[in-house]
Amino acid sequence: MLEGQIAAAGGRFRGIRHIAAHDPAIIGASSYVPPPGLMDAPNFRRGLKRLPAHDLTFEAWIYHPQIKTLTAVARDCPEVKIVLNHSGGPLGVGPYEGKRDGVFRTWCADIRELSSCPNVYVKLGGLAMFVNGFNFHAEPLPPSSGEMAQAWRPYVDACIESFGANRCMFESNFPVDKGACSYPVLFNAFKRLASGASASEKSDLFTGAASRFYRLSI
Repeated sequence: MLEGQIAAAGGRFRGIRHIAAHDPAIIGASSYVPPPGLMDAPNFRRGLKRLPAHDLTFEAWIYHPQIKTLTAVARDCPEVKIVLNHSGGPLGVGPYEGKRDGVFRTWCADIRELSSCPNVYVKLGGLAMFVNGFNFHAEPLPPSSGEMAQAWRPYVDACIESFGANRCMFESNFPVDKGACSYPVLFNAFKRLASGASASEKSDLFTGAASRFYRLSI
């Protein structure tokens, strides 16, 4: 099946994004709800280990309580190139609502541990979804780029500090993010978040890391 997809894509097929985001208290946040414990399933691990032979990557869309499991996956499959989607999915709704400081501490510690796996990159973004609890979608007016950058800076800074700019890439999450902001506002928030970075770090954050991870020629 992988060989057929590669042939049909004409050089554009780069990896697999199998959604694993699952929390028993967060149901209905996505049109697809994966089973619990997906990443621990033997068949999943065996399938994941097939990707390097085809030069394919794995996209990990998970929630923050699952980061420890992804770290175990990355260590069990060191030859697999993995990118953590949506800043690791820090939750801010349901039982996590009103507990942002505690969630951040847990998320930050797990991000640091995950960053010790050299085969893992991280996408900076995806924080405009309602499950993250920033509630931009519920305000009478959409947020400015400055407001978004201020809210997200602790997460972006922690990821860059842990992984290094060479393993971090800004991502849009459109059209999902459109529930909170426009694309220009999102991109301007990224520019604000990168304002203190060096020229080489900005190059990595906006193009370099993604180009290396996905084998792109820009």
